[in-house]
Amino acid sequence: MDTYERATRNTVEVITDDDLRTLLAQPQKKVYAGYEPSGEIHLGHLVTINKLVDLQTAGFEVTVLLADLHAFLNRKGTMEKIGELAEYNKRCFEGLGLKNVKYVLGSDLQLNRDYELLVLQLSQQITLNRATRSMDEVGRQMDHPTVSQMVYPIMQMADIAMLGVDAAVGGIDQRKIHMLAREHLISFGYKAPVCIHTPILNGLDGKKMSSSQGNYISVADTEEEILRKCQKAFCPPEIPENPVLQIFQYHIFPRLPSITIKRPEKFGGDRTFMDYKELEYSYGRGEVHPLDLKKSCGVSLVEILEPVRNYIG
Repeated sequence: MDTYERATRNTVEVITDDDLRTLLAQPQKKVYAGYEPSGEIHLGHLVTINKLVDLQTAGFEVTVLLADLHAFLNRKGTMEKIGELAEYNKRCFEGLGLKNVKYVLGSDLQLNRDYELLVLQLSQQITLNRATRSMDEVGRQMDHPTVSQMVYPIMQMADIAMLGVDAAVGGIDQRKIHMLAREHLISFGYKAPVCIHTPILNGLDGKKMSSSQGNYISVADTEEEILRKCQKAFCPPEIPENPVLQIFQYHIFPRLPSITIKRPEKFGGDRTFMDYKELEYSYGRGEVHPLDLKKSCGVSLVEILEPVRNYIG
């Protein structure tokens, strides 16, 4: 796999493709992703984590922003509590393979004169309508927006500038914020970032992944919990939007060289797959039963997540 293929696999959009190719040819290049500290690191986070691991392998210097002030603006708790979660998240990310990367606490970056001045300068250029639309995309409740929610996307733009990165990674829900950054940062002498967007995956029930619904797998889940959740997962015969197939595509095959679906001989015996496309094709033809697929999914996730569970204790 060449560096371009690794950098772009399992993405839904790169803005722009030519800019990324140019960046890959440079000897030094920096990329970042930001995460609001959370009590649960789950498979939704792992999509962008996997992409950062890919980009590190492709030669990027990786920065992870632990966005404590963003979490505070979103009323996720006191700064003290959010700080504790940030440290826990850092250990989770390290256990998931993000070692030898730069971790930056948001408040360490953002509470200074230059950063605050850039936020104010950007706020003069961004209309309320565009700020509101950008926050709609990331799933915030915007029926009665607060001033802090309007500041949120502008801070993300300033993060990109002040971290000095060449590229930004985020879910496709970050697209409008990233487009604001590409459009406006150049006015203040900063680079327009290459934007690398990953998909938003379904929860285990086929609906939107949500902490309140509990339809996700956490890195802290026990082996028994992972196997149980996978066994109960929604797994229709159709391929599009199938959450179990999404786990294979975006989590299992990027981390395991192959998977073997264990079956009794009377049901065809064991079947080994070397890549996701081969598995998807066979499942679409009815050659793999949903129950066997879900069991293999659980076993594979246990293997993938065991190192991080051991790392965080």
